[in-house]
Amino acid sequence: MRYPPTVIAVLCIAALASLRAEDQPKLPDPGKPLELTSQEDHKKMLEQLKIKELRRGADGNNPKAPNAANKDESKATPYPKLPDPLVFDNGKPVRTADDWKMKRAEIVEHFDRDIYGRVPKGVPGVTWTVKDTTKDKVGEIDVTTKRVIGTVDNSGYPHIKVEIQLTLTTPGNASGPVPVMMEHGFVFPRRPGINPPPAQKNGPKPWTQQLIEKGWGYAIYSPYSVQADTGGGKGGFGGGGAYQGLTTGIIGLCNKGQPRKPDDWGALRAWAWGASRALDYLETDKAVDARQVGIEGLSRFGKAAVVTMAYDERFAIGLIGSSGQGGAKIMRRNYGEKVENLAGSGGYHWMAGNYLQYAGPKTPEDLPVDAHELVALCAPRPVFVSVGSEKVEGTWIDSRGTFLAAAGAGPVYKLLGRKDLGTAEFPPETTALIAGEVAFRQHEGGHTVGPNWPVFLTWAERYIRTPAIQVPARQPAGK
Repeated sequence: MRYPPTVIAVLCIAALASLRAEDQPKLPDPGKPLELTSQEDHKKMLEQLKIKELRRGADGNNPKAPNAANKDESKATPYPKLPDPLVFDNGKPVRTADDWKMKRAEIVEHFDRDIYGRVPKGVPGVTWTVKDTTKDKVGEIDVTTKRVIGTVDNSGYPHIKVEIQLTLTTPGNASGPVPVMMEHGFVFPRRPGINPPPAQKNGPKPWTQQLIEKGWGYAIYSPYSVQADTGGGKGGFGGGGAYQGLTTGIIGLCNKGQPRKPDDWGALRAWAWGASRALDYLETDKAVDARQVGIEGLSRFGKAAVVTMAYDERFAIGLIGSSGQGGAKIMRRNYGEKVENLAGSGGYHWMAGNYLQYAGPKTPEDLPVDAHELVALCAPRPVFVSVGSEKVEGTWIDSRGTFLAAAGAGPVYKLLGRKDLGTAEFPPETTALIAGEVAFRQHEGGHTVGPNWPVFLTWAERYIRTPAIQVPARQPAGK
């Protein structure tokens, strides 16, 4: 007797259902994040882009190497000119503030596609929880510190958990909500040498104390709690001992554990996204004047800080410290760190996959935008660009190239009725260019923002208003 096909199908399903669980075929879990080393993930991206080979980056350690980093200013600018931030891609001029809004969107699109990558649609929401609140003192001023966690909704992909780490410290006796500087930094716990050091006897005050005494608060946000600082593998910055990479963190969560596409966001854009979510929390905290929240960072976090301010127009002011290539430094300059360095397997994870093309079939001169336009995206808000002495910090971050990025943003600030640096000439060390909304200073120290904090705060007083705070009277000696 021959059964109809529908009956056969029903019988097969029933037979499979009758199998005991231990008799079922065991398949690998397709949901777990793909584990790759940085080199493996980098190679996969090159394959997607159909790139066989990249040019070598500059060697910043061995001056005798064939690819030694250039320190000769006469060889630094082989490119004919920079893209004009006041000219549309079709060649028409940008003449008005309304024109700038359209040009701004055009510039953002270039950065999204080729430099930092796109934030995907439908990024999961974040729920913020205050874990604990403590009372303490900074200097002689009472402060309140909150430890806050932002839990990202991972119901769509439970294999990856992302919890944004944030601390907020505000003066305890302020007469109203206070402005806050948010630092891309390290929290839970402190990391010696990176978090603010304790005050030195007869020495400079930590930046945190300077802020509190001026009536500000400060927040420290951990970018590594959002996305590890590695393309893949175990250990490394932000990785701990477990596997971390671009298939984990917020990028991996959105991609369900799979590798990126060429225009997907890299770590810098992910870190900036996390800072924006931290600002979402600060907007709900009654101790904070959310209209006066600034952003700060140093080195790779300086890159993240300028990206944050460029993309999120809610941030009121910025302090960008020694950000170098990929930050507030002219990218196409052949001086210090180069595009090719960031395109290699050690730094590519900061950028969009498409960025790798400019170290392969294309050159840095082919970049559709450059860092002066990144700084221009901060306009008309005030931004202070900081570098250290080349004698102490070295030439890797390219202090002159950083100055040129700040200067190159000037025409946009002037179009919007603000002041630029006031000069196109690289100033002597410790000269403070702080007359306008774009500010620049090369301090006498090394790879730090420290010596520029007092100058920044003096400059920032023109834009940021602080409430009164109560400072306890000093007790007479012997009391």
